[in-house]
Formats: sequence, C-alpha cells, structure tokens
Amino acid sequence: MVTRTTEMEESIEIDGVSETWRPLMIVGGVLVALGVLAVVFPFATGIGIELLLGGLLVVGAVVQVVHAFSARRWTGFLGEIALGALYLITGLMVLANPVLGLATLTLLVGAFFLVDGVVELYMGWQVRPETNWVGLVVSGVLSLVLAGLILAGWPSTAVWAVGLLFGINLLTTGFAMIAVAMGGRRMERARAQPGTARPE
Repeated sequence: MVTRTTEMEESIEIDGVSETWRPLMIVGGVLVALGVLAVVFPFATGIGIELLLGGLLVVGAVVQVVHAFSARRWTGFLGEIALGALYLITGLMVLANPVLGLATLTLLVGAFFLVDGVVELYMGWQVRPETNWVGLVVSGVLSLVLAGLILAGWPSTAVWAVGLLFGINLLTTGFAMIAVAMGGRRMERARAQPGTARPE
C-alpha cells in the first residue's frame, strides 16, 4: 500500500513537470541569460544590487514609521521609530554612495566565506569516517580560497565579487531549472508515443 502511494505521488510529480516544462524552460533560460549578463558585467550588477538593497531599506523604514504612528499606544512605539530611522539612514546612505555600500557588502561576503570554510573543514574532520566526507573538506577549502581572494584584494574586489557570485548563482539555478524542464519534455514525448502508456 505504501509502495502504491509512493508510485502515485511520483506519477503526479512527473505529470506536473511534463505538463509545465515549457514555462519552466523559459524561466530557466531567462535566469541563465541574466546570469551571463551578471558575470560579464559584475560591477554594474553589484551596484544594481546595492541600489535595490537601499530602496528596500527606505521602503522598510516607511513601513516601520507608518505602523508605529498607527499604533502610538503600543509599548514598542519608540523602538519601532528608532528602527525605522535606522533603516532610513542606512538606505539613504547606500543610495547616496552605492560604491561604498558595495565595498562593505563585499567585505561581509568575504567574512561569510571565511567562516563557512572553517565550519565546513571542521564538519568534514568530525564526520571523516562517513562516506564522501572529503567533499565537505574540499568545499571548505574552496570557501577559504574564495575568502582569501576577496579579503586580500579588498576593497578592489568589490568591482567583481558580489556581481560575479550573484551571476554564478543565477546560472546554476537557471541550468537546474532547464534540466528539470528537459526531463519533463522527455516524459511528455514518451507518453505521446504509442505503446508507452503507463500501466494501471
């Protein structure tokens, strides 16, 4: 009974992908195209991300202040006003000087990869009797190398680091979606051929 239920769930998943692979392929293609642009123009991408971040902070500030004044008797009124002011000041600073904000963000990204590398090395060492424990160690070493490249060349690495990493993320996500869509297309074509109907 459990096996039959599992087969039915898998059938539903496959049918869903085979019926919607075209939009998924389009979305994946768009993400790949955006990823290529981000990799080719990493500085412009980084500045765009910073401007988006600054705009979101300003919007967040407005929301905080509006909510605070709509509930003045709330005990957290002053705290929310202070938080809104912090959002507003930070957002305006980022919008006024996105290059400085990009340099700061790059420093944070480098620090993230540094900590991530150390943690992954520790995890790999801790689980070393397990199968494929070397993968964690390799991933940790790569994170440390990337952290070293970013931090050693900072602030000049702000020109490429954030935009390049964002572009790579878009590329991998886009290619993954395209791969899933191609699997759905193959399933649709297999079902359309005579004699390939799924047994009841």
